[in-house]
Amino acid sequence: MIAIPAILFFILLVGVLSGVRILQEYERGVLFRLGSCVETVRGPGLNIVIPFGIDKLIKIDMRVVTMDVPSQDVITRDNVSVKVNAVVYFQVVDARRAVLEVAEFLYATSQLAQTTLRSVCGQYELDYLLVERDELNATIQAILDKHTDPWGVKVTLVEVKQIDLPVDMQRAMARQAEAERDRRAKVIHAEGELQAAVKLTEAAEMMGKHPVAIQLRYLQTLTEVASENNSTTIFPVPIDLFRHFMTPPER
Repeated sequence: MIAIPAILFFILLVGVLSGVRILQEYERGVLFRLGSCVETVRGPGLNIVIPFGIDKLIKIDMRVVTMDVPSQDVITRDNVSVKVNAVVYFQVVDARRAVLEVAEFLYATSQLAQTTLRSVCGQYELDYLLVERDELNATIQAILDKHTDPWGVKVTLVEVKQIDLPVDMQRAMARQAEAERDRRAKVIHAEGELQAAVKLTEAAEMMGKHPVAIQLRYLQTLTEVASENNSTTIFPVPIDLFRHFMTPPER
């Protein structure tokens, strides 16, 4: 007779202990009672549930999840085959919907991110993918957030990490970049020659108004040449000095 109450007390103690659930600060619990979801989401701390299969508590992590999207084979709008990978940051904002509206929201979000990455990158040309990274990331994030909102999942950030190009495309882009640098160098050189010609024209016009300036320029040139250790000195003589000798005498 004494053993029966002890056994009952032991069973009751085991039942109570089996019904204890402790949730961390970053966790929320979705409670099912006899298969029906309870409206109230359990918060962090000590929670008591009815054991023996009556209550079932599902823990949901509310922290931001970092998901790596594997490399996807993408054909761009200009028919270039590339491999694109990305990283997605998201978190659960509604634990109840994350359990009721989708099975394994992590897997569902991962698959959605892969398909969205392929479809969005395939809509643009290669130059856009390489240059407009911010707009590309924002577009993918908006699409993912729109589709995951009914699941209680919020996509906070999407970043395209790397775009792998074929080897022949890398070589073609290198040749294009080199040709572009050569073109810029020639344009800069031509612009310099044009500016120099303009300045020389202005100087010639100014010296034409003041003939003495030409003589001073000759003397300055002679001084510059004489300052060097040269065995030969070139002295520029104005051609006007020889006009008298070049003019045929009048008969």
